[in-house]
Amino acid sequence: MGKIVFDAAVTLNGFLADENHSLQWLFEVEGADDPDPGLLPTDVAVHVEGANTYLWVLEHEKFMDEPAKWQAYYGERPTYVFTHRDLPIPEGADVRFLQGQVAQHLPELRATAGDGNIWVLGGGELLGQFLDIDELDELALTIAPATVASGASLLPRAIGSHRLHLVEARQAGPFARLRYDVRKRG
Repeated sequence: MGKIVFDAAVTLNGFLADENHSLQWLFEVEGADDPDPGLLPTDVAVHVEGANTYLWVLEHEKFMDEPAKWQAYYGERPTYVFTHRDLPIPEGADVRFLQGQVAQHLPELRATAGDGNIWVLGGGELLGQFLDIDELDELALTIAPATVASGASLLPRAIGSHRLHLVEARQAGPFARLRYDVRKRG
């Protein structure tokens, strides 16, 4: 069984997106268009994201107009999107919509991933649900030299420092990279 990894860029003041659900702040950082290849999780078999993340990426990358780009970015990996809305799917993309809590869908996510890793891309509430059920193995953050006034916080939950074990802290171009192993409760 693979790991469940939350890996995302975050502003210096702890936001995943601004008040309009935009990640434009990230792409305004010099070097953000050519990221360090060592920043991305490895052995990813499944992507999991929230609706706002999915919609922003669809629009920003123009996947509906250029569906071949989806394959270049995601390949054949399935992407699960937690949503209550009807959302578009780029032609040829393996996108699966889920409603409800992470806990009820975890067996399906794990079965689809097999021995591969599950990459949780965002957002904060989704991250919180994985932590609530003790099913997050790694928390990786790429901290951008940017702030926003408000928006989607990294984690709308409290998590004690006893649950996080720092395994990496390094510079990645203009970014700071932090990786934590997440310890189980109890």
